[in-house]
Amino acid sequence: MSKVIIIGGGPAGMMAAITAKENKNDVLIIEKNNQLGKKLLITGKGRCNITSSLDMDTFIRNTPGNGMFLYSAYQQYTNKDIIKFLNKQGLEVKEERGNRIFPVTDKSIDVLKCFTKKLKELNIDIKYNEKVLEILVENIDGKTKVTGVKTNSEILKADKVILATGGKSYPLTGSTGDGYKLAQKLGHSITEIKPSLVPLKAYNKSECKQLQGLSLRNVKIKLMDIEKNKKIYEDFGEMIFTHFGVSGPIILSASAHLVRYKNIERLFNEKKIILKIDLKPALQDKKLNDRVLRDFEQVKNKQFKNSLDKLLPQKLIPIIIERSKINPNKKVNEITKKEREKLIKEIKDFEIEIIGFRPIEEAIITSGGINIKEIDPKTMESKKVKGLYFAGEIIDVDSYTGGFNLQIAYSTGYVAGTLGTH
Repeated sequence: MSKVIIIGGGPAGMMAAITAKENKNDVLIIEKNNQLGKKLLITGKGRCNITSSLDMDTFIRNTPGNGMFLYSAYQQYTNKDIIKFLNKQGLEVKEERGNRIFPVTDKSIDVLKCFTKKLKELNIDIKYNEKVLEILVENIDGKTKVTGVKTNSEILKADKVILATGGKSYPLTGSTGDGYKLAQKLGHSITEIKPSLVPLKAYNKSECKQLQGLSLRNVKIKLMDIEKNKKIYEDFGEMIFTHFGVSGPIILSASAHLVRYKNIERLFNEKKIILKIDLKPALQDKKLNDRVLRDFEQVKNKQFKNSLDKLLPQKLIPIIIERSKINPNKKVNEITKKEREKLIKEIKDFEIEIIGFRPIEEAIITSGGINIKEIDPKTMESKKVKGLYFAGEIIDVDSYTGGFNLQIAYSTGYVAGTLGTH
């Protein structure tokens, strides 16, 4: 029986603790907050997008940040396994659009309760409000080996330590990057920490501010590098305007591509990244033209500014009118074919210049972390320090939205918790 200390009580840490205890180890979780799973509670807007129903190969394809590193972990612990675990704890799940799995109760607290109930059942010790200052190691037979941890109140012995402190996003939940420092002290390298799944800032803030709070459903977006005339990312779904730019599911997924795009900071500075929004993706130009003509026919004696109510959300109308350069007071029956074409272009190709990411504190997840070259993907053990394991967001792996990032936490937590015995 090994004495195992797990640093961090998020989904990865809790899963690692459960697995290690079920493998007959003596387990202690050290959590610096006064409760477990603080970040889990805010996932999926408080509903918790547990996982996805897609096959595990597709999970890898949805992980632009080092997806192949997870191949072994995903074979050892799958989406079916986490669903089975929750069902055993008495929680039923449901599938929603986009293959997303949620608890039937729509409450993330119920997912957390499944974990805490199991921890209690297994009599796993938890120390709250305790911060680990250092992971203690010794050089034994030329190898660096874990011997324990030093906290703000005591020194604790351990044969194995699992580092599951999360990334740097949402620092109010405790994700403040502590784990990176602990690992760096032991000789691990950390790849550049950047925000991922994060809202985007627009150059024309005043326009976005006018549109603040407007949610667009079923729109198509394209992110373009206009320097190379290259499409970076394309998606369909929901987005929202904010006082600084744009957010929402498809924007967050787009950010995961931008964060890895070459010279992105320079391109932002030079305003070479353009977001193109197709507000009516179901209608080709000709069909949209026919629709506009029909609408115009019904209001032909009205002023142009009062003619678009059926076609567009109220908040968008003044901006589309301004961009179309059509006189808002012009009578509808005086609008020329050329002006109508310009209107259709603005509806099908609404452009926003993107100039940056919102701060990492607003990101859902962190891109970057412990360098995967220094971790054994089959066991999650450090290649530098014997008895040190990693789990969850602290590792340099990250996915799109849709339950994929939480599955990384469960799978790597499970594998770390087996402590190389599988």
